[in-house]
Amino acid sequence: MMTIRSRFYPRTAIAVLALAVPAAAQPAAPEEELFDKVLPEKVLEEDAVEVVSTPLFPPTSEAQPLFPAAQQWTVGDAQQLLAAIEAIDAEGLDPRDYRPEPLRQAIAFGPGPELDQLAGETLAWLVEDLRDGRTPMEARKQWFVVDPDPDLLPTGEIIAKALASHDIAGTLAALEPTHPDFAALKAELAKTPQPDVKRQAIIRANMDRWRWLARDLGGQYLITNVPEFQLRLTVNDRIIRTYRTIVGKPGRTATPQLAETVEGVIFNPTWTVPQSIVRGEGLGAKVLANPAWARAAGYKATKGGDGSVSVVQQPGPGNSLGMMKLDMPNPHAIFLHDTPSRSLFNAENRALSHGCIRTERALELAMTIAILGQGASKDEAVAISTSGQYTRVPVVKTMPVYITYFTMGRDIEGTLRTFNDIYGRDAPVLASFSVPRVGNRARVTSEEVVEIVDDLQI
Repeated sequence: MMTIRSRFYPRTAIAVLALAVPAAAQPAAPEEELFDKVLPEKVLEEDAVEVVSTPLFPPTSEAQPLFPAAQQWTVGDAQQLLAAIEAIDAEGLDPRDYRPEPLRQAIAFGPGPELDQLAGETLAWLVEDLRDGRTPMEARKQWFVVDPDPDLLPTGEIIAKALASHDIAGTLAALEPTHPDFAALKAELAKTPQPDVKRQAIIRANMDRWRWLARDLGGQYLITNVPEFQLRLTVNDRIIRTYRTIVGKPGRTATPQLAETVEGVIFNPTWTVPQSIVRGEGLGAKVLANPAWARAAGYKATKGGDGSVSVVQQPGPGNSLGMMKLDMPNPHAIFLHDTPSRSLFNAENRALSHGCIRTERALELAMTIAILGQGASKDEAVAISTSGQYTRVPVVKTMPVYITYFTMGRDIEGTLRTFNDIYGRDAPVLASFSVPRVGNRARVTSEEVVEIVDDLQI
């Protein structure tokens, strides 16, 4: 069994990921050439990749309240706050949301309870919007991600530190998402001409979407952008591998946005067919009536005493889940998996599934996750994958997976571009920007959780 240090991934460990995949599943390339392609040289340090996750604020010995009692503001600190408001359009936010004129008048009157209250409340608004996003939850369609930042970076603690340091601007700037795509969008906003209102709006919407996620996504994670039809395996926000994807069709089977954890890899999976297909689409009756066809397709049907029928598709090349799926438990029954219909990855529009995400070169991905997660060695992963037997490989080192929705961002080549808004999710975000800011926003969506019935192949 290969051992990977807690915070470092040795050069040989990363290089072996490509070698774990059978030759038929990957292009031939020398080990060093493959390694140089998957890990940029700048990521390397003393022959290792260090996974870095740095806290925004160092821990304090005393817990800070979420909203501290009104603190005394100096005129200098309030002037800093006003300057930050006047420049907030560079962050994709609207200065008018943060009451610059009343604050200017309070500053003119000088220190006192009125300035303390107004400045403190305004700074709290800025902290919330820069940390969590301005968009209210009802405008974030099918967004089931719960942002941990309000718990990790409480508003009261941030305000207390800002006033103690007398660095309002620096405190606010430190709340920016750390992902390079956010910086790319911010730079694009700065150079977009004022008359190009439509492009500015799309940039602002996608900057805000980064704030809906955790500020720090972790040192190692999977992230897929649904409208781009791409999945990335990243270390320290640097792309190690990319995979084309097939996502849910628009409508009720659209892929929701999630932040989940990969707890294991299932090789040679079975597929328990949902009752919506067994009964609703007549598969159960077809399997019972045509045993020869059922055997050829790998289906086994069981009839209960109450007349109900359950159908399970056995492992094999025709299994609807292909050769693998990533075990990432969630109430939507969404996961990443293989497909026997691999020619569909060549289609331009790949919104074709029942909601789950089909992944190109899925066996390579499965072995990579199993090895990096210390669940199996290279030889073990190869043996398990070729056994034809259902096998779940739990991982010791779990990995976050983010299913996101960005209509503008950097593609896998690093070029900033727009993607088709396949589910029409930009409109409600943009509409929310044109109405007054909403306070006391919900952190969790009230939308219905729809269990996906993937994945009957087309």
